[in-house]
Amino acid sequence: KNWDPDVREDMEAFLTELVPESTPFRHSCEGPDDMPAHIKSCFLGSHLTIPITDGQLNLGSWQGVWLCEHRNRAGSRKMMVTINGALRD
Repeated sequence: KNWDPDVREDMEAFLTELVPESTPFRHSCEGPDDMPAHIKSCFLGSHLTIPITDGQLNLGSWQGVWLCEHRNRAGSRKMMVTINGALRD
């Protein structure tokens, strides 16, 4: 449901309730948002495969790609794109 911004907000609220920063995690040396960020990343994954057709991302009508940051004050991030396939003649 990429077209409706409420979906993103509901997802964020659900994940925050599911894994609150107030949970007394043992791994807390990097801040109270660190371990919840690891857990949220496990639920959502860190890689994605999208088919490309005629040079365009082949997504359904309601599909989109979200880049999620689960830390409150995260550093810079890098994204790597790998394209597999063959060129047409």
